[in-house]
Amino acid sequence: MDKKIKVTICSGTACFVMGSSDILLLEEKLPEHLKNIVEIDGATCLGYCKDLSNGKAPFVVINGEIISAATLPMVLNKIEEIANA
Repeated sequence: MDKKIKVTICSGTACFVMGSSDILLLEEKLPEHLKNIVEIDGATCLGYCKDLSNGKAPFVVINGEIISAATLPMVLNKIEEIANA
């Protein structure tokens, strides 16, 4: 399994207040079998909250897919889904 899963977590003010502070703990919460394939980045602001059609903060981008109203369990589930595809 040599595919990388790239996760970008927005930590702009709106996203941080709406819950990305929890998602920023992703690295600690990753199951052992995923640690080597997940690359986690933070972004000071992804800018998605400026366009309401993107949904609500917090925003996380996983392999180019925008996840709105993201939660830590939601992000973990998406990572598992990609890893098992």
